[in-house]
Amino acid sequence: MQTFVTKRLLAVSLASFTTLAIAGQDVVYDVDGQPYQGYWSKAADGAPLVVLVHDWDGLTDYEVKRAKMLNDMGYNVFAADLFGQGVRPTEVKDKKQHTGELYKDRVKLQKLMAASQTKAEELNQAKDNTVMVGYCFGGAAVLESARAGGDAKAFITFHGGLTTPKGQSYEQTSAPIVVFHGTADTAITMQDFATLAVELEGAGVKHEMISYSGAPHAFTVFGSQRYREDADHKSWRRFGEVLQEVTQ
Repeated sequence: MQTFVTKRLLAVSLASFTTLAIAGQDVVYDVDGQPYQGYWSKAADGAPLVVLVHDWDGLTDYEVKRAKMLNDMGYNVFAADLFGQGVRPTEVKDKKQHTGELYKDRVKLQKLMAASQTKAEELNQAKDNTVMVGYCFGGAAVLESARAGGDAKAFITFHGGLTTPKGQSYEQTSAPIVVFHGTADTAITMQDFATLAVELEGAGVKHEMISYSGAPHAFTVFGSQRYREDADHKSWRRFGEVLQEVTQ
C-alpha cells in the first residue's frame, strides 16, 4: 500500500504544478567581501531544508522551478549562488571560465558551499536537518562539500561531475551520497561512475548510485534536447523518497 507521502510525490507533476509555498525571495549574502545572490523559497516553518546548487548557467529560473517543486513536497529551499551577484553566464566560454576558476580553487569552492549552507540554515532558523543537492556543476560542488566533511543528512547529485581531485578523499564524509546519472552521458562517463562507487565503498560511505539508460548529460533540464522525461521522473521520485528517509 502506498503511503500518503508517496502518493503525494507521485501527484507532483514535473511539467506543471501548483506550489504551496510562500512567494520566494532573492537573498544577498557576503562571502569574503563579495556579494552573492541566492533564492529562498519557504514551504512552512520548521520544514526540513534543501540547499540546491545550480549548474554552470548560474542560478536561473530552472533552480527556482525546482525549488518550488520541493516546496510543494513540504521542504524549505535555499538555491545557492556560487558565481556572484549578477553573474549568470550565457556563453559557453563564460560558463567554462566561472566553473573552471572554482575547479582550480577548491578552497574557495568549499568556502562558498559552507557559506551558502550557513545562510540557508540562518534563514531556516534551524540546523541539523539539511540535505545538499546539485545539478551538473552543482553536483560536483555538492560532492566537494561531502569530501570536506560537510554537515548534512545527505549529498545528492544529478548528472554531476564525479571525479575526485588529487589529494582529496571521502574519509571525512559521514552522510549518505546519492548519484543520479545517465548511461549515455559522454561528459561524465560510466567509468567515472564506477570509479566513484569503488571509492565510496572503500571509504565506508553509505551510497546509492542509479543510472538511466539512454539518458545523456543534463537529462533533467526541461525543454532542452537532452531532456529525458522518463529518467527525470524516475530520478525525481527516488529523490523525494530519499528526502523522506533522511530528514526528520
